[in-house]
Amino acid sequence: RVHTQTNEASMTTADEWKTKGNAALQAGKTSEAIEAYSKAIDLDGANHVYFSNRSAAYLKQGNADNALEDAKACVGLNPAFSKGYSRKGAALHSLKRYNDSIAAYEEGLAKFPDDKGLTSGLESVKRDKDGPPRGAGGGMGGMGGGGANPMANLFGPQLIATMATDPKLRGYLNDDAFMTKLKIVQNDPNQLTDMLGDPRFMEVFQAALRAQGMDIRMGGDDDDDKDTGGSSSSASPAPPASAKPADKNKEPEPEPMEEEEDLSDLSPEERKKKEDAKKAMEAKKKGNALFMEKKFDEALAAYDEAIALDPANMTYIANKAAVYFNTKKYDECIEACQKAVEVGKENRAPFEERAKALTRAAKAYQKKKDLDKAIQMCQEAQLEHFDKATERLLKTMQLEKRKADTLAYQDDDKAEEAKQRGNTHFRNKEWVKAIEEYEEAVKRAPNNAPIRNNLAAALCKIMDFNGAKTQIEKALELDPKYVKAWVRKGDLEVMVKEQHKALDSYKKGLELDPDNAACKEGLKKATYQINMANANLTEDEKKARAERAMSDPQIQAILNDPVINQVLKDFAENPNAAQQAMGDPFVRAKIEKLVAAGILQTG
Repeated sequence: RVHTQTNEASMTTADEWKTKGNAALQAGKTSEAIEAYSKAIDLDGANHVYFSNRSAAYLKQGNADNALEDAKACVGLNPAFSKGYSRKGAALHSLKRYNDSIAAYEEGLAKFPDDKGLTSGLESVKRDKDGPPRGAGGGMGGMGGGGANPMANLFGPQLIATMATDPKLRGYLNDDAFMTKLKIVQNDPNQLTDMLGDPRFMEVFQAALRAQGMDIRMGGDDDDDKDTGGSSSSASPAPPASAKPADKNKEPEPEPMEEEEDLSDLSPEERKKKEDAKKAMEAKKKGNALFMEKKFDEALAAYDEAIALDPANMTYIANKAAVYFNTKKYDECIEACQKAVEVGKENRAPFEERAKALTRAAKAYQKKKDLDKAIQMCQEAQLEHFDKATERLLKTMQLEKRKADTLAYQDDDKAEEAKQRGNTHFRNKEWVKAIEEYEEAVKRAPNNAPIRNNLAAALCKIMDFNGAKTQIEKALELDPKYVKAWVRKGDLEVMVKEQHKALDSYKKGLELDPDNAACKEGLKKATYQINMANANLTEDEKKARAERAMSDPQIQAILNDPVINQVLKDFAENPNAAQQAMGDPFVRAKIEKLVAAGILQTG
């Protein structure tokens, strides 16, 4: 699979997958970690760290071949990254390619002579190359019993990689005293029991066990559900239930050799097909390497070679699509993706692979600003194989399309035409039709304050005061100096019996236009209604009015003001002080608002 670069998805998404992979790796869930790192690589194939992390996960899983491939990719992407050489050396060590492993470590040390991980790894591989096989020594010593030490393989080349990927353990690599102890155990695993008094060694030992798939409890754990099965002082782990007793006298088995596939029973046509498929895979690997080096034309040629050898494999066509995407040839990318899906369906390729090709086509359409086709491709991909990342991409595209459609619909001239039609309906008292036209005008010109003011007037006619309030507030947000909107706001507040608010609205209008007749008239009307209410309302009506006003946050704030509380107290106990305080315009305004709201009674 060709690894896409940063422009396929944001770095944030790729980093999230890396973080998920790190957590899984630290928990010993290597398969989950590998899957997470692979998704990070799919999103950002130019990031060397993701290959480094996946190499560590493969090595921890015991898949040294894949670990080596990722380590090589890491070094190729960033030769100035010291861990890349550590990963490469550890993978080669695990494969028992000692000379190559030594060369990898020495290459890294030539660039990073003070790197403790490289130094430790080099010493470890040299010991294994020159010394006897691990575990071939004498008695078990503190581990109990004679024969080969079953713990010896815990301290092989994977251990350094395990420690480097654990945030808590990686600091120990820089501790010379601790690393000296670790080397003693690597040379003679029977010394382990003497070292377990060091809590750090216990942590490393447990991490080594988890790396081997043995999630066991140590004697010092406090878990109530453990079964010690013997002396609590023993640090030896209980073997897994499925493990068979080791043959103490049996020599370590050699690594199995890779066997050639037997093609002798196949017909000439079938044999050629198998051989061509193998050659196609080699051509693909060549193309991947060229892609990583950003030699895109050469990569395309390699993938074409693979397609010619194995035309039934959609992967090679999908790889070409990735090259086209990264070179911004989006039409060619889309065509290649569609061809890949077609070939995949004809040859029953996995649904996941077909979905990936459709998703890449969706991203290419997105780059072309063709969001309708991009959404369609995402939906088709989800039908092939549901993927959460594709679902997030689909929702993002749908949001982009809604925004684009809204912007495309805006037209000031058509908004003015709709407004005029609305005015005609309003004059004819056709309120519903007027509202429809004003709403159309708002869609065409959402930032036009007068249109929203007109819509508010029409909504008031059908008693939709909440809707009218929303439109007025939006109009004033767009244009705080729009006097007609302040008049409309005051009129609306009078309608809903919030005269104390109406006074403020009319006053703000007069601040902008002192001679505005509508504001002056509205202010008189609101003041008259306040006075009439104080004179004519029954006690129950006054009480209900005050309770309604108390729900207003502005009124609540005034009543919680300590200055106002003191003035109210002075009205009863010290009228002269109260009158003096009323000379402050801010205090007077707040007291008048309480009177207008019916909280205070005059007379």
